[in-house]
Amino acid sequence: MEIYLAPSPEPCEPVLAEIQIREPTEKEVNLQLLPGELLLCEASRVLKCVQEDGSNRGTYGKLICTNFKIAFLGDESSADDEPEFKNKIIEENDITLHCVDHIYGVYDEKKKSLFGQLKKYPEKLIIYCKDLRVFHFCLRYTKEEEVKRIVSGIVHHSQTPKLLKRLFLFSYATAAPTKTVSQNQTVMFDTIKDWREELERTKGNMKYKVVSANEAYKVSERLPLYFVVPMSLSEESILQHQGRGIPIWCWSCHNGASLLKMSAFPKEQEDNTSQMHRLFLDGVYKTIHKPPYEVLKTDDLSNSLPSLQDIHAAYTRFKQLFLIDNRTDFWDTDVKWFSLLESTNWLEIVRRCLKKAIEVVEYLEGQNTNVLLVEEYASDLCCVISSLVQVMMDSHYRTKFGFQSLIQKEWVMGGHCFLDRCNHLRQNDKEEAPVFLLFLDCVWQLVQQYPPAFEFTETYLTVLSDSLYIPIFSTFFFNSQHQKDTNMSGESYNAQSSHFRFLTVWDWSVQFEPKAQVLLNNPLYAEKQKLDRSQRKTTRFKHQRQLSLPLTQTKSSPKRGFFREETDNFIKNILGKRISKLINSSDELHNSTEFYDSWHCKPVDFHGLLLPHIEGPGIKVWAQRYLRWIPEAQLVGGGIVATTTKVLDVMEEVQRLQKKMDEKHSQTVFQGREVLPMLRNSARLSSLFPFAMLQRNSLKPVLPTSTWKDLEDEEDLAKRDDEFVDLGEVI
Repeated sequence: MEIYLAPSPEPCEPVLAEIQIREPTEKEVNLQLLPGELLLCEASRVLKCVQEDGSNRGTYGKLICTNFKIAFLGDESSADDEPEFKNKIIEENDITLHCVDHIYGVYDEKKKSLFGQLKKYPEKLIIYCKDLRVFHFCLRYTKEEEVKRIVSGIVHHSQTPKLLKRLFLFSYATAAPTKTVSQNQTVMFDTIKDWREELERTKGNMKYKVVSANEAYKVSERLPLYFVVPMSLSEESILQHQGRGIPIWCWSCHNGASLLKMSAFPKEQEDNTSQMHRLFLDGVYKTIHKPPYEVLKTDDLSNSLPSLQDIHAAYTRFKQLFLIDNRTDFWDTDVKWFSLLESTNWLEIVRRCLKKAIEVVEYLEGQNTNVLLVEEYASDLCCVISSLVQVMMDSHYRTKFGFQSLIQKEWVMGGHCFLDRCNHLRQNDKEEAPVFLLFLDCVWQLVQQYPPAFEFTETYLTVLSDSLYIPIFSTFFFNSQHQKDTNMSGESYNAQSSHFRFLTVWDWSVQFEPKAQVLLNNPLYAEKQKLDRSQRKTTRFKHQRQLSLPLTQTKSSPKRGFFREETDNFIKNILGKRISKLINSSDELHNSTEFYDSWHCKPVDFHGLLLPHIEGPGIKVWAQRYLRWIPEAQLVGGGIVATTTKVLDVMEEVQRLQKKMDEKHSQTVFQGREVLPMLRNSARLSSLFPFAMLQRNSLKPVLPTSTWKDLEDEEDLAKRDDEFVDLGEVI
């Protein structure tokens, strides 16, 4: 084995030499590669640093880069370091190339962004990940040639623009053995049968029909092969204008009202074309205004919700709160946490999306009115709002398989551009926007407010967000079904591509063992009881919170909301509008607020309509996803996990007693809902379970770090803004 001594005469050098000449561990030799994965470059004697105050403490090992991931293989491994929730594809120190957000190099203690060709190589590498992990790798004791190879390789393969066919997704699909298709109850919506069954389930087959006009994608490459339109719409209308201006069915309410979406025509166009489009839309509206469609409310989401650029800018500011380099940075931001959080505007965007979804629900449920959502391509904010409405109104979509089917229907088949929005190819940063993550954040708000209503857990949502960056699943790596079909059939690739068998993310056995998959299921889920035939005849399928509100037919402003708008907008309304218009706006505001307030005054039906709390503290930070890698943010033995543990204790006792009773009377074994074995048996629980890393302890200073730094000055601390004040002794 080669022995290498670093040139710097540091006192710790003999220790480093001993580490280097030690025989490599079995883990270091037996690097596990996936089918199609190739080792590109590697570097030895790399120090993975602990994120503490300027400390170079950590673990020595080997840093490698493949065509799939960046991985660190430590020289030492301990059972205590084994993660609570292990992914079979991604190890704890693995970073998929698509998960790399930014790479920085440290030169003379100054951090600099790395991209393109490097003239000088850093002594330390910092990698920020899209799942908000932060890795520090010290290269000071690594050979210069290896530093050049590993740094250049990581920067090139993670930051350089790529072609679609060069993604690891295709390498894996080509090399992986053909796997038997597992029995998955998720509806993929890639056949006419799937759409017809969904129409029958929602009782929408009386007014709407499945069409196959887009077979061979002759209508639009953005639309799926099959979709649903109003029964009276002719095929000639569908074939016009490449699918624009066509109301596409999303879902039908129990009272007959339906949710639809439509791709808008371009705003800037010639007068003749614009006039032709207006006439076409008038004909479509007249068609669906006739019985049995009756009333239609059109909502242009580009006028009532933030733009994709605003969403991306807000999330960019928001994620900086969680990309912590060391403990000092954490406590420095802690003293101004709420002001920094508010300035990002991310939670306000989440609130506005939930507010818009409530508004749509009020039209469908309270006013029995069809709602048509309009967007440029109907594939971004339309997906967010339509999916949220269905989660709120249809308990089927609050089950795990139902939720997965909803994502297939509204997002995958709905033409959401995952490839561009996640910027998997690194070709156009302007198209990047965390739209799907915004939707998951909104769903999390509902899950944490009404846990028994959902069959899945917040852990399920967290690993689903992580799966956006694992390129062995095709679910989140194409812009449309047409793009996927083209690359699977080999039209623009090669003859071997006909053998591609892309995996779907919904097969969770690929990522997790059965024991870990249990953590994706909610043990407190209130399952819907099946009714006897006699009960079904007398029970009407209605939400428990059906309200007796006047069915007003007045047209409202597309920007109307549920609560008072910002003060400056309100003043503009007073100064710029007539009193009569102001009174009408107030009446509409009152009606909407009445729907929201009346619903929250009644008991919750976990299988009926759900409306989230969106006032102030009702919208929270998704702690498990955003704070899980920050030990300082953990509550050891606290949080939701502590409450769940107590409830599971009671459930376990009830099941044990029930089992004894059944065995005593009927000799049968009681089969209860499976509890979380890892949760029940683990001694390392925290508020961020199962992602917490409790082997690292952190204590909060009595005073914030910034205050400690200024104690030597004679300034009056009372004059400082946002400083820590202990109110515990105030009477």
